[in-house]
Amino acid sequence: MTARADGSGPAPAARDRALARAAVGAARAVDGYAGGVYLRSGTDGLLRMAVVTGLPGRLFRPWWRMQVNRPYPVAEAYRTGQAVHLPDAESAMRRFPQLMAGLPFRFGSFYEPVGAGPERFGVLLVLRPATPGAVLGAGERERLRAAAAGLAGELEALRAAGEPVLWDGDPLCVPWPAGGADAAREAVDRLGAAVLSVDRQGAVGFANTAAGELLGRPAALLHGRALWEVLPWLGQSAYEDHVRGVFVSGEPARFAARCGPADADAGSDAARTGAEWLSVGLYPGPSGVTVTLEAAEPPAYAPASVARPGPGLGSPADRASALYRPVALAIALTEAVTARQVSAVVTEELLPAFGGRQLAIYMLDERHLYLAWETGFPVGFLDRFDGVPLDERLPGVETLTSGRPLFFESMEQLAAAYPGIPLDAEVGARAFLPLIASGRPVGSCILGFDQRRGFSPEERTVLTALAGLIAQALERARRYDSEAALARGLQAALLPHRLPVRGEVATVGRYLPGTDGMEVGGDWYDVIETDGGRLALVIGDVQGHGVAAAATMGQLRSAVRAFALSGNAPDQVVRGTNQLLIDLDPGQFASCCYVLLDPGSGRALAARAGHPQPLLRRADGRAEVLDLAGGVLLGVDPGARYPVTEVALAPGEVLALYTDGLVETPGADIDDGVERLRAALAAARPSPLTETADRLVAEAARTPDRPDDIALLLASRTADGAPGQSDGRGRHRAP
Repeated sequence: MTARADGSGPAPAARDRALARAAVGAARAVDGYAGGVYLRSGTDGLLRMAVVTGLPGRLFRPWWRMQVNRPYPVAEAYRTGQAVHLPDAESAMRRFPQLMAGLPFRFGSFYEPVGAGPERFGVLLVLRPATPGAVLGAGERERLRAAAAGLAGELEALRAAGEPVLWDGDPLCVPWPAGGADAAREAVDRLGAAVLSVDRQGAVGFANTAAGELLGRPAALLHGRALWEVLPWLGQSAYEDHVRGVFVSGEPARFAARCGPADADAGSDAARTGAEWLSVGLYPGPSGVTVTLEAAEPPAYAPASVARPGPGLGSPADRASALYRPVALAIALTEAVTARQVSAVVTEELLPAFGGRQLAIYMLDERHLYLAWETGFPVGFLDRFDGVPLDERLPGVETLTSGRPLFFESMEQLAAAYPGIPLDAEVGARAFLPLIASGRPVGSCILGFDQRRGFSPEERTVLTALAGLIAQALERARRYDSEAALARGLQAALLPHRLPVRGEVATVGRYLPGTDGMEVGGDWYDVIETDGGRLALVIGDVQGHGVAAAATMGQLRSAVRAFALSGNAPDQVVRGTNQLLIDLDPGQFASCCYVLLDPGSGRALAARAGHPQPLLRRADGRAEVLDLAGGVLLGVDPGARYPVTEVALAPGEVLALYTDGLVETPGADIDDGVERLRAALAAARPSPLTETADRLVAEAARTPDRPDDIALLLASRTADGAPGQSDGRGRHRAP
């Protein structure tokens, strides 16, 4: 029977049956030993493991939730819509080190996105023995794709029928297909060693007589029980890692384990063994794992963590989270750029690791602590502590001024230590951690828990060490934010604040920086009034990001303007700018498109240096991608030539110049982005031009993770000589 990972009961509905069939079928189709499905949840940007087969679900609780922006193969497959194939640990380590930090075992894994048309439901995954250097064969890839497509079809049909296809609970554990009967049971029963056979979900299917004697109960009563119920000491993190590795890698393990009364309550299974130390053997196979137990002498050295589990970590699953989530946090912090990203990483990784429900981060500024991030606290509760001075007697202040973490196992304990302090709950526990980076105070971090709980010495050590990593990440983010603000200010100052207003031509400019966490880029646009009443329409993109890119952009914009105002032809303007960039900053590259337009006749001369092709919307609503001849990027070749193409712009037509940030999407072909932009331009009303520009950048503006900045410049000749209107502001938008 299919059951939830926490054993809460049978799973209902056609959706669950479809998920179970897909997970088992995909794994067996490629000779795997485990499979699963992640589905979208009701929380935006969060995937949840919906089904797992071939593995004990409780062992993999740290991976039940997966943020789609995290650097894990499941997230990448969902985010990009492309399959991810990792035949061995080496390939996984190269591409996804965070995955291997939590599962440092030899195994192969394969991730297939599940979607129907534009609808993306989740990801189908399969584990199988590692095959170093050998990827999936064509037939195996096709079978995986077929399994994912079949599941997508079923989910789409359910969605169309009004059935839920999101997942917000714990995963279902689906039994792995059982193998044939064991003809050697009688022979095993003769062995002196205790022998248990557990299936791929960790349930005992067989126990010999010696196992029953060792555990003090008839072997038949052990059948169907979870391995951690029969041998609760296996839940200690030092031993659980061996079990996890055996299930994932398929390689046997043997180790000494302390299981006697020192680790167990009287009357428990652990106490019944009689022996304080056992030699444990784990031998995996396609249908499960064989466990052997024999009395053993204590090893010469036993780590403290082996002797007794920490009092603050109750279940084996919680201990697994506490062991691996901090590892993921440490790696993820190295990738976080802004203070907001750092805080989000702490929320996603640290809170689940220790069972926390509330988090607050305060940053130090001018000897006051200001609230930078909060989650889980009652709305408005923390406002009273925002901006508190460092001489205030509060735990969040004193943990920073003293440099010592403060742990309160109950709210009564906190209230006794700080009489009169406002409390947000009557029951719970709190940890106050100092955020200090290289001896410099950065702020403080508050972790909240819904229930009373202890903090073991190991937990206190880990939390204190992680607080140091958080502080370093926040300090780095603060420096980044300062530089980003400088770069944005520099770029905003260098971009045109007003565009020329001409009676025959309307022009509109738009600029959007990348979203938070992405450095400011070097995109720019300009409209220049040249001799003879002609207009130069210019757009460009400097390689790189940050202050350097913004400064180079300013230099190039000034150079183009100077060459244009000197009466140079388009090819001469681009050639001169190319030479200047090479002289100023060898190794720096930029793209550019320069169009010299005669407003009266509509005749335009264009030169292009490695820049995306412009678009032209005809007066009848058709839009097309122009085919302008072009040369290499600026800054590459001092002798580069940039041919000129003549273009006619009729009244009512719209010319669109843009940078690649508007058409590029990670994991997608840029040609698809250009086609989307072309279709949007065709569908947009040509007048007013400001609305057309807003419509073209609207989708990008709504994208939360936009990796590049965007520049857009539109120009249109007015019909029948009507007065032209330009968006003189050259509007810039914040991310």
